[in-house]
Amino acid sequence: MSQFKVNRLAQSLSVQLSFEGFSLITDAVEQLASDSGIEKRGAIYTKREIVDLILDLVGYTVDQPLTSFRLLEPSFGNGGFMLPTVERLLTAAQREPDGLGFEQLAPAIRGVELHRKTFESTRQALGDLMIRQGVSGKDTAALLDTWFIQGDFLLCDFDQDFTHAVGNPPYVRQDMIPDVLMGEYRRRYSTIYDRADLYVPFIEQSLRLLGKGGKLGFICADRWMKNRYGQKLRELVSKTYHLATYIDMVGADAFHSQVSAYPAIIVIEHCTPGQTGNGTRVFARPDVNKNALGSLVRELALPKLKASSVVHEIDAIASGGEPWILEDLDVLALVRHLEAQFPRLEDAGCKVGIGVATGADKAFIGDFEGLEVEPCRKLPLVTTKDILKGHVQWGGKGVINPFGDDGKLVSLEDFPKLKRYLQERYQQIARRHVAKKAPHNWYRTIDRIDPALVDREKLLIPDIKGDASIVYESGKLYPHHNLYFITADAWDVHALQAVMRSGIARFFVSLYSTRMRGGYLRFQAQYLRRIRLPRWESVGEPVRECLRRCSDTNDRHELNGIVASLYDLSVDEMALMEGKMEGKVVQ
Repeated sequence: MSQFKVNRLAQSLSVQLSFEGFSLITDAVEQLASDSGIEKRGAIYTKREIVDLILDLVGYTVDQPLTSFRLLEPSFGNGGFMLPTVERLLTAAQREPDGLGFEQLAPAIRGVELHRKTFESTRQALGDLMIRQGVSGKDTAALLDTWFIQGDFLLCDFDQDFTHAVGNPPYVRQDMIPDVLMGEYRRRYSTIYDRADLYVPFIEQSLRLLGKGGKLGFICADRWMKNRYGQKLRELVSKTYHLATYIDMVGADAFHSQVSAYPAIIVIEHCTPGQTGNGTRVFARPDVNKNALGSLVRELALPKLKASSVVHEIDAIASGGEPWILEDLDVLALVRHLEAQFPRLEDAGCKVGIGVATGADKAFIGDFEGLEVEPCRKLPLVTTKDILKGHVQWGGKGVINPFGDDGKLVSLEDFPKLKRYLQERYQQIARRHVAKKAPHNWYRTIDRIDPALVDREKLLIPDIKGDASIVYESGKLYPHHNLYFITADAWDVHALQAVMRSGIARFFVSLYSTRMRGGYLRFQAQYLRRIRLPRWESVGEPVRECLRRCSDTNDRHELNGIVASLYDLSVDEMALMEGKMEGKVVQ
């Protein structure tokens, strides 16, 4: 890295770092800039039709005075967004006296790209475009130096705010980023919460760089809108910004390569929520062709939507850190009604949890009878493979339990068989992150084991499974990490199983869950806790008995009829709920 670039990065750090710490950060940035491939950089390139759609949605069109706008592209890659942007800018600039000169154009664009080879090739392509459009060679060279930065967007400072931010931020998991760099990101960006992917702080930084009235138009993964890790970003949007447009792009042919993430187009405005006088305009799965997208832009831009409009408008989507429900008005009204009438699952006397993660299953898990430890130091384990056709068929596995009844790690000196068993597998166990973090507790499982859970009746729900599998377990087995479980203090567990297998449970999960490849949903703890459930004492005995009787029925119509009575749902409300359930659901 040149001394100039080192100095520039050093100036962007807002606190004084030791030379060693600074060097580690710059080394990490340099590694990503030089060596990382497309997958590691999260580089997914957007089709031209989608780029034009986003530029149109944010109002960056050639009929506007684009030389007075200031546009930011935080990760310009191969120029998918930047080339059309520059084309539009130069077309609009030609209407103005000396519009293609350096002074007019210099403030108009700022673009950042980390990967050096990509930066250089795209910079060359942009320079060629500018020359063809009539910009002088001298001004082109000066503008390229002014407009484009090779570096880490999340560590950059800028000399201006922006009227527009557009792009496709990188989709990169935290574990792909060097620890020292991830630590610096966390220090700078409040929205990096839980396991947030890198596009989350990209959105935060881009929003904070918008001036009042500015608009952000991104195509990116939609997971942050509902997942736990998007909570802080949703809070930020709800306080200072307005989600003006949401276009669900699941299944749309938006990219030049196949993606596993579920994308959406968002337009967010920098204003106090409610100032615009409108809600959020929502559309799903547009046809990716010029005519269809042009019609969609015109529809979204109407001052007032027609009654026959294919676009929905929803009020009050962003509310603190709550997940965003981007459904039509009737579905939204139904879920809000249920949320107002009934408590959440855990407030109705149930508990949701997930089974044990060991971090080294080959060491901690084996044939129950063959685990040569003291009998009190092993538990019978149920895994997803044991759940067949709606019932548990135990496969004979067991898990080592290094925790006592008090929740603390037992002393190995008190259990010689356990000590010998674990020490024989020391290398495998001690290399786990949890062991390195606390070497004196090297033999603990990642999750604390509560042996009392074995004896409790519970419902078991696989994390990933293609068929309907909410299974009753009578109180003999401990769940593995890929199984969620529900226990109940007040509710009859068989009756609860009927509710969980009904359309009402799937209705809530479908609203709050992000979709997986193939259109499946996941019944994870964070979504299960969203389910609303009447208190057991309010349920009459006839309904209780019907629920118990139908706990493992495969007659969905009968089950939903009983649940409709439990929730006092009308025929129309049940039809709406069941219509929402069409498609694939992972239970």
